[in-house]
Amino acid sequence: MKTIADLQRFAVTRSLFPPTTLDGALDRLGFVQADPIRSPARAQDLTLRPRVTDYHSGDLETHYATLPIEEDFFINYGFVTRRLQSLMHPRSSLSPTAGNMRAKAILEFVRERGTVHPREVDAHFAHGRVTNYWGGSSSATTHMLELMHYKGMLRVARREAGIRIYAVQQHGPGPTGAVERRTHLDRLVDALVSLYAPVPTASLSFIVMRLRYATPHWHTEIKGAIQRAKSRLAHAVIDGHTWYWPAGESLPDHEVEGVRLLAPFDPVVWDRRRFEMLWDWAYRFEAYTPAAKRKHGYYALPMIWRNRVIGWANIGLRDETVETEFGYVSGRAPKDRGFKSALDAEVEAMRTFLD
Repeated sequence: MKTIADLQRFAVTRSLFPPTTLDGALDRLGFVQADPIRSPARAQDLTLRPRVTDYHSGDLETHYATLPIEEDFFINYGFVTRRLQSLMHPRSSLSPTAGNMRAKAILEFVRERGTVHPREVDAHFAHGRVTNYWGGSSSATTHMLELMHYKGMLRVARREAGIRIYAVQQHGPGPTGAVERRTHLDRLVDALVSLYAPVPTASLSFIVMRLRYATPHWHTEIKGAIQRAKSRLAHAVIDGHTWYWPAGESLPDHEVEGVRLLAPFDPVVWDRRRFEMLWDWAYRFEAYTPAAKRKHGYYALPMIWRNRVIGWANIGLRDETVETEFGYVSGRAPKDRGFKSALDAEVEAMRTFLD
């Protein structure tokens, strides 16, 4: 790779691989970030849509119980393959500890019932309320269940109306020494780079440091993992910046055809630093930005055309009709031959996905 155009094509084509099965896409990605906002669909569904054949909104939740994945925290909260999750657990240094009497009682309660709704646990134990992460009040039972889930004592068996239904989980003993521990970390780093490559130096450090959420018990060893990665990964200096990607990969000889509308957290666009370096404009997620200050829209979906992110779309569904509003970095739609028909085809694909 020698130019920014090469990096653009590499970033798009390696991530937007030809559509495959849901199992196959999840295995290839390793991690899909979750977000509860549905506009026009949840982020996890929007991420899987261009990568899974005949995918429809909600398919991940519908088939979750039969898939080899778990809800867990990787570098963000989302869905991870069990293969990847096994590298992060057990999170042995976290609370609640094995001696926590409240956690032991809840664990036994869940074990006896198989699966539980948080309100069942709350009704049985009546733990009261606590101040949550956002400063509001939430059930102390819910808080404890979330801690036990993060610790790895519980898993999400399924969801009912968006609420996590928990079951007991038991992880293996984990690495037994420093060499094995470093191997686990290196494999997690490789999974991250595979998901977000190519990445510039600053992004590599930023992304890998977020493994402190996946492996808080190894947080002091993450900087060492970054240095090992730099010597292990393929890399090149382009326009004064060093870029990294998995060893053995090269620039594909094909391009992604047509228009693609991506989730705000899609791997192609998730790293905003990389986004600006590749496409020379700033995309921002504005769902929590006051309406008067938004530039792109509440849940603007980045728009790809021929390996370039050229603008964004706001999509809504009303009475089975897809409502669209488009914006372009240049101020107008491309005049390229085939663009309008490709955009129309993508909007129709979105309508089918939302049905």
